[in-house]
Amino acid sequence: MSSIPARTEALQPQSTADSARACPLWLIRILPFLRWWHRVNPQTLRADFIAGLTGAIVVLPQGVAFASIAGMPPEYGLYAGIVPAIVAALWGSSWHLVSGPTTAASIVVFSSLSVFAEPATAEYVSLALTLTLMVGALQITMGVARLGTLINYISHSVVVGFTAGAALLIASKQIKHFFGLEMPRGLHLHETLHHLVLHLQDIDPYVAGVGVITLLSGLVVKQRWPRIPYMIAAMVIGSLAGVAFSRWGGAVLGQIPTVGALPAGLPPLSAPRFDLATLKDLAPAALAVTLFALTEAVSIARSLAARAHQRLDGNQEFIGQGLSNIAGSFFSGYVATGSFNRSGLNFQAGARTPLAAVFAGGLLAGVIVLVAPLAAYLPNAAMAAILFLVAWGLIDFHHIRQIIRTSRQETAVLAVTFFSTLLLELEFAILAGVLLSLALYINRTSRPRLVPRVPNPDTPRRDFVSDDSLPECPQLKLARLDGSLFFGAVNHVADSLARFTDESPRQRHVAISATGINFIDMAGAELLAQEARQRREAGGGLYLIRLKPEVRSVLERGGYLDEIGKENIFPGKTVAINTVVDRLDPDVCRNCSRRIFRECSAQPGADAHNQE
Repeated sequence: MSSIPARTEALQPQSTADSARACPLWLIRILPFLRWWHRVNPQTLRADFIAGLTGAIVVLPQGVAFASIAGMPPEYGLYAGIVPAIVAALWGSSWHLVSGPTTAASIVVFSSLSVFAEPATAEYVSLALTLTLMVGALQITMGVARLGTLINYISHSVVVGFTAGAALLIASKQIKHFFGLEMPRGLHLHETLHHLVLHLQDIDPYVAGVGVITLLSGLVVKQRWPRIPYMIAAMVIGSLAGVAFSRWGGAVLGQIPTVGALPAGLPPLSAPRFDLATLKDLAPAALAVTLFALTEAVSIARSLAARAHQRLDGNQEFIGQGLSNIAGSFFSGYVATGSFNRSGLNFQAGARTPLAAVFAGGLLAGVIVLVAPLAAYLPNAAMAAILFLVAWGLIDFHHIRQIIRTSRQETAVLAVTFFSTLLLELEFAILAGVLLSLALYINRTSRPRLVPRVPNPDTPRRDFVSDDSLPECPQLKLARLDGSLFFGAVNHVADSLARFTDESPRQRHVAISATGINFIDMAGAELLAQEARQRREAGGGLYLIRLKPEVRSVLERGGYLDEIGKENIFPGKTVAINTVVDRLDPDVCRNCSRRIFRECSAQPGADAHNQE
């Protein structure tokens, strides 16, 4: 994997960084690429150019394949990788995300539009352009509405599991090209492997030989000559191997499948339709495609941002994706989103700034015009080998091991997302991981711990600790609530308070250290008021220590503080204990042998206890 500095900012001249920060905020919002422009220097330009050139070459065969999947003419898959990629890179926030056509987005487009028109017809293309425009408008709307915070609900475990699963899917889709096998479309991973095992005797040795040579050459160049762009080198070596096998190796000329000559020409201007009937028909599809495209793009961007130690702006990424699709709809491109293949390749190839994606889009236009016919010499097996390398680099083995060692719950999230990615549609895989993450989070927050606290006599300051072996006051229960008190946590906290009463009925007074309560809602406030009322009627009381101002404000506004009693709110444990001890039953104190508080020395029976 290429090494990407975690703190690239530190490598830049201070003057350029200062000049970028000196830009007015309104200008940065309009031109967000000014945020990272100061990071560009001759070294990053070289790295970005090489990564962009590699991406431009890789997108050639992919674009044609994706367009066919989407039901579009082949050249539209290439057009979707030019203007949208450039716009998304300049107006997004990710350093490594590359936008363009993808397998999943192409499938969604086909399923959405094939019911309205015959694929590859002028009517179908017109609907695709209109759908792309609508998707872009919805994405920008969500970005302006600052819904980019939705990415905060995609946990790191979801990202790692999704990336690993998608990497295997990328590799599985290339097995037929690597071995020269005929396979039906749409096979799942297990079906692909089963088909491979059943047809081992049908493997084309020349095609597989090209794939193996490409794969090994890429690994060797990457290991021994890290400064050489190993993916381009592997492509060249694989192409030469294909030519050699076809001419001198005994293979029949043309037996080794190649990408084939591609149509040349820049993306022509296009015009989406704006009639209300079409917009109405496409509205449900536009919403579904928007949600899927954003989920795919942001998941990839977040995965790569974690690798590069970058902070991702979800709202800006939404806007960048929206602008890219709007621009694409006027330059003969259909729905574009973040590409796992090209983004992973961009990262692996050593891209340093979003200029790599800009170079990729611009170079793709040049490649289409100048060297598209040369794609006839690029074997599909060589492309498959390159994507095998990309897929392997996307699997984050380090964090997978770390998650498994650290948390069972996060491991469950990782596993569910990983296997859902392999067995379900990509958007459902992400959704499954996110829902499980939320369920586990809600389960944790709805069960805040109410931990008993007692003074430790072995420390000079008699610090409060949680130790079941130390004695408690027979009348006063001290506890600390670790967590917010909201409707989901009310029952658990109520059960904990009831358990205290069942275990020690004489402890009618309960003092709660409230430093851990960051949030309280009406249900939580009502629980405290009810508990205070019940304990007061039983001859005791409820006391709150170090209540945060935000929480106290909620209790005051709702009138719950009057029910609890302002005199029962204390700024610290010392004043709370000093006050509450005076409210305890003196007859119980007189016969008490524990006397765990310093304040107990002033209570009845203290002299007799000291003599004992």
